[in-house]
Amino acid sequence: MVFSSIFFLFVYLPVVLGLYYVVPRRFKNLLLFVCSLIFYAWGEPVYILVMLFTAFIDYFNGAMVDRYRDRPAIAKAFVYESVIVNLSLLGFFKYSGLLVSTFNSATGLSVPVPEVTLPIGISFYTFQSMSYTIDIYRNRAPRQHHIVDYGTYVSFFPYLVAGPIVRYEVLALQVMNRQETLEKFTQGAQRFLVGLFKKVILANNVAALADKVQFFGDPSTLSAWLGILAFTFQIYFDFSGYSDMAIGLGKMFGFTLPENFNLPYISHSVREFWTRWHMTLGGWFKEYVYFPLGGSRRGTLITVRNMAIVWTLTGIWHGASWNYAMWGAYFGVLIICEKLFLGKWLEKWPRFLSWLYSFLAVVIGWVFFSYTDIAKAFSVLGAMFGVGAPLYDDMGLYNLLTFLPMLLLAAFCSTPYAGRITEKMRQGPLVAKVVWSLGVAALFVACTAMLVDNSYNPFLYFQF
Repeated sequence: MVFSSIFFLFVYLPVVLGLYYVVPRRFKNLLLFVCSLIFYAWGEPVYILVMLFTAFIDYFNGAMVDRYRDRPAIAKAFVYESVIVNLSLLGFFKYSGLLVSTFNSATGLSVPVPEVTLPIGISFYTFQSMSYTIDIYRNRAPRQHHIVDYGTYVSFFPYLVAGPIVRYEVLALQVMNRQETLEKFTQGAQRFLVGLFKKVILANNVAALADKVQFFGDPSTLSAWLGILAFTFQIYFDFSGYSDMAIGLGKMFGFTLPENFNLPYISHSVREFWTRWHMTLGGWFKEYVYFPLGGSRRGTLITVRNMAIVWTLTGIWHGASWNYAMWGAYFGVLIICEKLFLGKWLEKWPRFLSWLYSFLAVVIGWVFFSYTDIAKAFSVLGAMFGVGAPLYDDMGLYNLLTFLPMLLLAAFCSTPYAGRITEKMRQGPLVAKVVWSLGVAALFVACTAMLVDNSYNPFLYFQF
């Protein structure tokens, strides 16, 4: 089940919200737990068992860590068990096919490649489940004494399948003690609509251009740039739109979820970009990998090693294909260079040039992300810079004229100006507020109309 579907908007969500605000408080978590299981089982009826197994293992491990707190060696053993079980599940379902096929290529053998379906959201809920045991071990948050309350944390449907990745310490107190207000609900509904707009109006429309270029064959320079710019906006509005919807839904149920995006395309360095893009994933790796390895406190060589490890893991977290590892390595090299020397240079550059460097570096990175065939990725990169490709072609000119208005709208919505305009309307005089309210209503109608025309429009990050 996806947020941007008619069934979710007009059946599932109204029913769950109605029940949530009717049942007594002591049953609210039970209701959310059951409804979240239904939400997940709608698309993954078999693999819900994997998610429940993960949840049960870490509920048990958390209890054991708390019980043996005065015996650190035993407590740490249960933390290791949590990490090993979760990473083993993730490794089997996500990477077994890649590892076997790579082994076959390297050895010339023909070991059967396992055909394993990737459970939706496994990269997200395993990370959240691990954080439960680790945070209890670190004394960052109390353990949950009732499995339903813990199950609510792990399976809460707004963030279950595509984030934000909510560390346990962030949500521990809210699971048991949160307050629902009309103001929160209104803010949540508006935030949800912003996300719906990003997904249905922006991401889905620029995706049409990205797909046309990707499947066309050998693009001209113009087509290559149009295609990767379209993908640049598609992945941002697709993923940040989902995060906005998740955060909005959380508020509607009384939760305050962490932000996941903060206008990443206005960054003036690659390091800044990654403080604005998928912030909860970066926070997870920093908290549970980078800092335990020593962070940046043990000299330059150790810092570079730690950053290389984190960025390798960041790349392969995104998918079981070597292009994702290359994508992670690419950003790792850039960030290490900025840490060592390039960052000081960027501070002296004119603001426009540092922004241009950052944006172009990110766009080039998306080439490796969007093409699983690494040879094809380099071919597209060559075309972007005029190597082995004509400057333009008829299809490129047609796509430019057809999609330019949508690309300009996407570019504008990637800046702070769009948010400032809407905020002024929301906080302005009565006339501005009326216009804002009518605009929101019209936006919802437009999104609904587009959803009726499109039977299925999954989010990109569902595949990760």
